[in-house]
Amino acid sequence: MGLMGFEVEIERAQNGGGVVTEDMTLNMGPQHPSTHGVLRFIVRADGEVMKSAIPDVGYLHRSIEKIAEKVGWHGFIPYTDRVDYVAAMFCNHGWALAAEKLAGIEIPKRAEYCRVIADELCRLHSHLLSVGTMAMDIGAFTPFTHAIREREYLNDLFEELCGARLTFHYMRIGGVGWDLPPGWTEKVLVFLDRFEAMIEEYNRLISYNKIFVARLANVAVVSAAEAIDYNLVGPNLRGSGVRYDVRRDDPYSIYPELDFEIPVGRGEMGTLGDSFDRYIVRMDEMKQSCRILRQAIRQIPKGPVMAKVARNFKPPAGDTYVRLESARGDMGWYVVSDGTAFPYRCKIRTGSFTGISIIEHVSHDLMIADLVAVIASLDLVAPEIDR
Repeated sequence: MGLMGFEVEIERAQNGGGVVTEDMTLNMGPQHPSTHGVLRFIVRADGEVMKSAIPDVGYLHRSIEKIAEKVGWHGFIPYTDRVDYVAAMFCNHGWALAAEKLAGIEIPKRAEYCRVIADELCRLHSHLLSVGTMAMDIGAFTPFTHAIREREYLNDLFEELCGARLTFHYMRIGGVGWDLPPGWTEKVLVFLDRFEAMIEEYNRLISYNKIFVARLANVAVVSAAEAIDYNLVGPNLRGSGVRYDVRRDDPYSIYPELDFEIPVGRGEMGTLGDSFDRYIVRMDEMKQSCRILRQAIRQIPKGPVMAKVARNFKPPAGDTYVRLESARGDMGWYVVSDGTAFPYRCKIRTGSFTGISIIEHVSHDLMIADLVAVIASLDLVAPEIDR
């Protein structure tokens, strides 16, 4: 009799010879529609109640950081799109910021505005997918079609801007690849007029729906202290009531010239820091992105959109770290130059990687069905975890 057999016999004796039950070990993924990518969770459950849900990552590891060393400074721009393909503009921006900081390049003012306009549209693009799929994962399909409809309008705007609808590589070291097309900003404003009304429509449709709230309120509560301890960022951190945003607290680009608020969780439907708070923060952030876009379009100056940057770009030897507020929060780029046309080292810090780290902690004693809601509330994107 093996060791497990002795343990079962001991437990049976302790129970007076009665029935002995064992925990189930289940695999959720790696091919599962609600994980939003190739992601696996090892779930240990007693019936429908989870004792733990341990993430098993690495299925989408593509050595993107190593590729940076092989394709050169300019050549890596298209690869950055694949770090977070749901919000690729931020990845473009981060790499460009790091290279420009190393080389001491000052980009034209109009290019800064073009970048922020592209970033905030991309934030809407990403949050729409997040809130739409969250409703669908929980069982409400109709809201997803509303979110995807608005996202398609954004795709059309992106396609007109840079020719792509998902992986954009619009930004360049020194500015942006192209100026805003004639009449494009007017189309953005028309979109914002309808989109701001759509946010309220979406809230009436699903955000305060009784069943939707019941599935999210008081589920996977993360306190402010826990959010900081687990290094959560972005909406996941702000959902716990921590008012921290890189755009305001470590400002970059033209964000200091813009007026906007930082939404945080309020515990309005349950406990502060629950899954509903993380969801509603993203809804509120979309309103603020609309506010930023209107200001940026109104204030954008005339002028060039690209600084003079050598084709054979070789920044001085040294290292740098830059941060920006991606759709999933504080995204960091640590880049080392040895003075050649190829980066010596690149290390990317992402919000999804820190977000997935807290799942094992919050999953204890939740129902198996709640795991889907937890994953959705953290807005995890698999390639951003693995890189």
